[in-house]
Amino acid sequence: MPGSPEEMKLVSNAMSNATRRKIMTLLKDSSMSREDMSKAIGQTMLDYHLQLLQQAGLTEIRGEKLELTDFGRNMLEPRNKKPVEPKKDLLGTKPIEVMEIRQFLPCIADNSKYRIIARMEPPLDGAVKLLEPLFPRARYSENLGVLIIQKGSIIITVYSTGNVTMTMISDTDEAEEILNDLMKSINDAIGKGIKAPPADKARVDHNEIYKYLPGTNCRICGEQSCYSFAIRLMAKETTLNKCTPLHEERYGVNREYLQVLLEYL
Repeated sequence: MPGSPEEMKLVSNAMSNATRRKIMTLLKDSSMSREDMSKAIGQTMLDYHLQLLQQAGLTEIRGEKLELTDFGRNMLEPRNKKPVEPKKDLLGTKPIEVMEIRQFLPCIADNSKYRIIARMEPPLDGAVKLLEPLFPRARYSENLGVLIIQKGSIIITVYSTGNVTMTMISDTDEAEEILNDLMKSINDAIGKGIKAPPADKARVDHNEIYKYLPGTNCRICGEQSCYSFAIRLMAKETTLNKCTPLHEERYGVNREYLQVLLEYL
């Protein structure tokens, strides 16, 4: 699930083209082979369109088939999507297994890292919201119906459909380790059969926010220093978009971390 400005810009660009929207619409009901897609929309620039859609996380390749991702489906039908019925407890929820890592792509915020799309079975459906208390830095998005977890610099998104995305991953070994830890935490909670007990929530203070700011003390935001800007952010008396240097490409990773940290205030 894209979250940084760079990622959302990539998504907007991918969906701004009529041919790419047509590709997504064709994939809405069923997967298609590249050959069938070529017959439906033509060969002209097909590889280019498919590459952009995949880079934006809107489509994926499974075996020989093209498919919409959960995120792509949400973007295509944001208003018509039927909300997942939430559960009151974890009773009856089946334990999950990590089935596969579907994609391993360069991370947009930092091309030395990777983002992955993985699959867990069976889908958690309405139990996803109940898992938020398990993790010190996690929030459930009512709008998207997903659980977003921060683990250090890594951002994990758990979908009710069974898909899991992760950003800022070093390699497949790290991805598999995180997925296995995630599976164990979820299955331990499922084994108890009740609402997940709350973990000790990590506290965010202005010093943690400050270390991700540019440190230029440029005063463009209206504050005397980056440190005072961090204090104002902590108090919710200003917003991140007032930090102009933070929108430079070199601060892309910092901005993504800050966006997540501010969710926990």
